[in-house]
Amino acid sequence: MSHASALHLTRRGFLVGGAALLASGKAVPSTPSCILVPEQEEGPYYIDDEKLRRDVTEDRPGVPLKLRIAVVDAARCVPLRNAAVDLWHCDALGVYSGFTASSFGGPGPGGPDGGPGRPPRMGPPGPQRERHVDATRFLRGVQLTGQDGIAEFATIYPGWYFGRAIHIHLKVYLGGHVSHTGQLFFPEEVTADVAKLTPYAARLQVPRTSQSEDHIFNGQHGAASMTGLSRLRSGSNADGFLATVTLAVDPEATPAPVRGFRPR
Repeated sequence: MSHASALHLTRRGFLVGGAALLASGKAVPSTPSCILVPEQEEGPYYIDDEKLRRDVTEDRPGVPLKLRIAVVDAARCVPLRNAAVDLWHCDALGVYSGFTASSFGGPGPGGPDGGPGRPPRMGPPGPQRERHVDATRFLRGVQLTGQDGIAEFATIYPGWYFGRAIHIHLKVYLGGHVSHTGQLFFPEEVTADVAKLTPYAARLQVPRTSQSEDHIFNGQHGAASMTGLSRLRSGSNADGFLATVTLAVDPEATPAPVRGFRPR
């Protein structure tokens, strides 16, 4: 395979060929939680076309975020090697790539809520309507875990949009099947500080939903997928954070999708 081809590998391409392997008893660097992580809904902005890459930032401005995800076998409490971690989230202004010109909530500037302060139109689950997906893929990517069960991403601290607390979406694939679909959350006090920084402050006119108000965080065990944060540089939020989380999964299982409300 050429170098150019490798750069454009997508999750669809490499999942089919590789079975997941268990690391040979090697412990994750920090003491892991081996309690099965709860499933959460996928949401409407997943695209089955992410690139294999560590740095997903592209040109999106924001506070740097180094995300370190450890994937472990919930039953054996050992790292899982070659798990594909598929990640996606909105930018500092609440915009998801693939949906930059419009969204399920309707066209308009300012992200998936269809404009500053405008709530998305929600409806009950049902057949998915046709989606119009553009070519952008910022803040989306896939990494394979190493021998230590860890995958790392370079990204930015997510922004917000009406109705949702700040979060990052992810899926974990093992042996070509989905072993986990979930979301990662961040300490509220840190988010409140980041929200005052550029470019996030441009969104302060849009009400920021807290975790206590977020139906997914409260109804789908969001507290179990909180990240631990530390500053990359002492005393400076603007210089970014290291976020760490351990996801304990059943490598043999394919959990049923969690159904939630979908924008219509």
